[in-house]
Amino acid sequence: MIKSKTKPSSSSNNNAQGSATGSKERTLSLKEYWKQFLPFMSPYKKLYFLGLLPIPVSIFCSIAFPWLIIQIVDKQLTVQKWEGMPLWLMLISFVLIANYLASSSYSYFIQKAALYTMRDMRVNMFNRVLNFPRSYFDKTPMGAVLTRLTSDLEAINESLASGILAMIRDVLITTALLIFLATISWQLTLVTLIIAPPIYWITSSLRRLLHDSQLASRAVLSQSIGYLQESLQGIKTVQLYNAEKESQSRFAFFTEAFFRFQSRSNLIDASLFSIIEGITTISMGLIIWYGAHEILAVALSVGVLIGFIQTLDKIFVPVRDFTSQIASIQRALAALSNIQSLYNQPLETDNDDAHLSPDQSKWMSAQLDSFDSLTFENVRFRYLKNGPYVLKGVTFALHKGDKIALVGSTGSGKSTILRLLTKTYSDYEGSIKLNGLELREIPKKWVNNFFSLMQQEVYLFNESLAFNIGLQREGVSDEDIKAAAKYVYADEFIEKLPNGYQFVLAENGSNLSAGQAQLVAFARAMASGSDLVLLDEATSSVDSVTENMIQRAIDHVFAEKTVIAIAHRLSTIQHSDQIIVLDQGEIIEKGTHDSLVSLGGFYANLVESTDE
Repeated sequence: MIKSKTKPSSSSNNNAQGSATGSKERTLSLKEYWKQFLPFMSPYKKLYFLGLLPIPVSIFCSIAFPWLIIQIVDKQLTVQKWEGMPLWLMLISFVLIANYLASSSYSYFIQKAALYTMRDMRVNMFNRVLNFPRSYFDKTPMGAVLTRLTSDLEAINESLASGILAMIRDVLITTALLIFLATISWQLTLVTLIIAPPIYWITSSLRRLLHDSQLASRAVLSQSIGYLQESLQGIKTVQLYNAEKESQSRFAFFTEAFFRFQSRSNLIDASLFSIIEGITTISMGLIIWYGAHEILAVALSVGVLIGFIQTLDKIFVPVRDFTSQIASIQRALAALSNIQSLYNQPLETDNDDAHLSPDQSKWMSAQLDSFDSLTFENVRFRYLKNGPYVLKGVTFALHKGDKIALVGSTGSGKSTILRLLTKTYSDYEGSIKLNGLELREIPKKWVNNFFSLMQQEVYLFNESLAFNIGLQREGVSDEDIKAAAKYVYADEFIEKLPNGYQFVLAENGSNLSAGQAQLVAFARAMASGSDLVLLDEATSSVDSVTENMIQRAIDHVFAEKTVIAIAHRLSTIQHSDQIIVLDQGEIIEKGTHDSLVSLGGFYANLVESTDE
């Protein structure tokens, strides 16, 4: 028995470390933060205004309370005058109630506005992701995208509601209180301001450390969620091959890495809070010592000292809160730095025909009204700029009604040809022309409407069968859905299911057999009624009975439409008008099944090995 590893591979370690260190290159400033944020806040400026409107009331109440304390102590208690006390107590009660209402209104409206802002931002980001080039998802783990749309956005929401806006509010109140302190005793105010330089230096130094730690923490969290999603999707495979220990070990590694970075962030945050708490406590002691000395010298009244201490305590509360606000803002900046990658990702540049004039659009529409021809002329392509070519001078032509099959070993370039046809990639060399028009010049949405693609990988949604076939596409009616199912013989099992076309599929169609799922996907491809049909391994992963049903459907398609088919099972494509044999990105043979067999080359050997 092969023993499961107890430690994750070194590549995992390198990836985590690379994410942590590489994240420093993606830091954002507060100015960039607001530049990203303001467009989403703008629609709710009234709510934000209503939230900020009570701040002057809070400022007034924060000043009025210590002023009232001074008046009561100096004019009532010190001289033992009791007649006006009920009035003073009523005024204090009024101030406390007004301050409570102002603070509650601020919290309610700001939280509500922040939730609306986050909702719009999440929808905007999801819509943006939907318009990413399909090639983006070949290189980016889904877990990383999921992290951006969930936990990173929550971190931003936290900073907006309780970080930046709260800091602005606290700065305004603190400034007003300092001015008030200066009016009652400028000497004590100077003593208080002694703590400002060390607090500024300490917060500036620790803020940078906290920011770097938060960036590393969120980078590792993204990796952790990505691996978690991958493991859960493949949990049946993990269990089947007894790979639980390896999966546990790798996930534990990512979790431990996140724990370390987050613990470091918490330590910095706690240290910052403790240091500022200590400085403010020492400052309070100095004020009491100096104030007592002034009282003994009859240079300061007891009421002023008490009012000063009361005001100073109100100032120190936001100063202490400032540490948690900094932590919140640093988390948000780290999260937004990650989210920035989604905003920096270019969208589809040819996904609409806005760059065409009305006459050009009309002419192109007429040219693409129905399929006539497709030509590849010396097409070369590589996935990476400096990588090896996966297509090397591919040339062939397809005309209306033709059926062409692409054959070759894995990595020969068959699927790459379909990726170019569907404009998953457009940076090819040479020429690909559809009805005489260069493919890269045709808007992708027009190309998508021009063909039907039966993919090798089948994905079914947790929705009804009708939804999975039609996908609520414009122009696809219930009749089209049923006709497409009948076209591929899927109606034979659909009508036997409970609720028929309204039968709800489990996750990825797990309550269907592999063959039934393949037929549903085939019906999805046929529902659009396109002239050009692309079949990518249409009979893979099916039993012989289902393969026979799909083969009948393919024969039906071949009789009426233009087809490009990829298949390892030669029974699927041996009746094609032309079979193109690929090897390492080059066409090595062309011809019909019979001519290629008689040639005795690569295809003939393939047929012979298949027969065996």
